[in-house]
Amino acid sequence: MKLDILTLFPEMFHGVFNTSILKKAQEREAFQVNYIDFREYTENKHNKVDDYPYGGGAGMVLTPQPIFDAVEDAKCTTNSTPRVILMCPQGEPYTQKKAEELATEEHLIFICGHYEGYDERIRESLVTDEISIGDYVLTGGELGAMVVVDSVVRLLPEVLGNESSAREDSFSTHLLEHPHYTRPQEYKGLKVPDVLRSGNHQHIEEWRRYQSLKRTFERRPDLLDPEYLTEKDLKMLEDIKSE
Repeated sequence: MKLDILTLFPEMFHGVFNTSILKKAQEREAFQVNYIDFREYTENKHNKVDDYPYGGGAGMVLTPQPIFDAVEDAKCTTNSTPRVILMCPQGEPYTQKKAEELATEEHLIFICGHYEGYDERIRESLVTDEISIGDYVLTGGELGAMVVVDSVVRLLPEVLGNESSAREDSFSTHLLEHPHYTRPQEYKGLKVPDVLRSGNHQHIEEWRRYQSLKRTFERRPDLLDPEYLTEKDLKMLEDIKSE
């Protein structure tokens, strides 16, 4: 996967992308990332990339020319048709399903804005996707882009080392993930559930499914969609509700 990130602050990404799993993924060539400082594309004699909004109002607005030219340059580096993603509070709420969708692409271009907003022509003419990571406003799109990239890259083949890890994530199964335990068997009087030490894999899977349903019911009941639940799941849910 090729990633192009348009940003005024490329240095913000270095610590995150050169650490841990993202660093190892780049070393394995699972993805390559290119940081594009779109200030370098401005034709403004003062090197500005923003201006006052027509009609008045607070703040400054990013001008279209530098971003248009930077995106066109990024598109020329590949034969595939890239998805151009605008990080924006007005975008669609980001989900695991969206991450899985983006993980199938060969080329993603991220536009990270600052100031009051974007000239609308950027949104209308360049962008294929607008993404928001939550109902709050950040100082820029860089942090949001880091979140999206991390969630997408970990889904790429061989990045996590264990293919089942991503498949069994919370939200990928339409449920929150079940509890996990490791050694020691007992810690400060708290014990690992007997079923997990039983060696009976069928009972373990049933316990985990029950715990996923219970945790989802208690914490995120909005995720419980009958379309993704079996008859056995529905029976478990009835038992959970009656507890």
